Amino acid sequence: MHMLRKTIGLVLLVLLTLFSRADTDTSRLRISLLTCGPGEELYATFGHTAIRITDSLQGSDIVYNYGTFNFDDKGFYLKFVRGKLNYFLSAEYFDDFVANYRQEGRGMTEQLLQLDGAEKQRLRRALETNLLPANRFYHYDFFFDNCTTRARDMLLRYKDSVPVLKAVMPAGTKFRQAIHYYLGKNHKDWSKLSIDLLLGAPTDAVMTGSQMQFLPDNLMYALDSNNAGKTMVVTQQPLYSLPAATKTTTLFTPALVFFLLLFTIVLLGLARQKTIIRLLQGFDVLLFFATGTLGVVLVLMWVATDHAMCSKNYNLLWAWPMHFIMAFLYNSKKAWVSTYFGIFAGVQVLLLGSWFFLPQELNSALISFVVLLALRAFLRWRWLLPAGIK
Repeated sequence: MHMLRKTIGLVLLVLLTLFSRADTDTSRLRISLLTCGPGEELYATFGHTAIRITDSLQGSDIVYNYGTFNFDDKGFYLKFVRGKLNYFLSAEYFDDFVANYRQEGRGMTEQLLQLDGAEKQRLRRALETNLLPANRFYHYDFFFDNCTTRARDMLLRYKDSVPVLKAVMPAGTKFRQAIHYYLGKNHKDWSKLSIDLLLGAPTDAVMTGSQMQFLPDNLMYALDSNNAGKTMVVTQQPLYSLPAATKTTTLFTPALVFFLLLFTIVLLGLARQKTIIRLLQGFDVLLFFATGTLGVVLVLMWVATDHAMCSKNYNLLWAWPMHFIMAFLYNSKKAWVSTYFGIFAGVQVLLLGSWFFLPQELNSALISFVVLLALRAFLRWRWLLPAGIK
């Protein structure tokens, strides 16, 4: 009798275990993270992240996308420049989402996530709540609050046992280095220069493991990294294949263009014909005016926008905003004008000597350009350019 009771208890325990496992997830939901490859446009260079929820009971397959913005938004460009453009969460059919990226030649990887039924339900309810007009907008920040970090935060917020996502880049990696990696991989040298001009010293801060996940690929790798023998990912696979991409490179990189410009101006400067001297004077006016205009832009990006990474910009050591005015006084015979350009030339020599020791990494392609500025300012100080011109 004792043996019979023990056998029945064992059978009941096994059945209870089987039924409890079967009933653990009755949501009929399948939730995955979609990581999209880079595109040709600058804003698409770093890829994209979205959340896919498939409901087999309702027959729905929806992608939740935090990377949506409206070109028709009133004052779109001004808001974008000032860092005040709101992004928002949108939802679209999975087939439509995939078709757009496939048409653009951008790959897509899907990671099926390890979530139980309750976690899936909570996450979907939260996303649907975020979709409401009163909740869907947020203040976008490329580094700290973007489509990838929003998706990550939603996944972790509604998981009971929150995993610690490991760092997926070498210790000591800086924000700027991470950006350079993606821009270099896609041969976007001019985009790299533009970004290096606009982003100041804060971009050279070392990233934490969590901060590394502002990039879509980094989040994908972090979710799949081993954490005490566990990951958040059940399976990972590309959703479709693409033809081999043809690598497009350009010979006229910023470094080459600026070097050729410096070489040409130096060569022309050796001539003493009045026509060439006048031509170089006109060039100098344009050179310092353009440099001063850039300086004004950098100051405005620092003090008049919400782009925190544009502050403390060491490019202002060579892009003096005052050049914007001094360009019009370039041919003045006043002594203080010559002194101004002499001081500027001296500062540039100091800058070039400390180029690789500054708190901010300046783009090395600019070295030839700064040498050109220093040379033309020095010649203006010594008043060699208008010699022989009456």
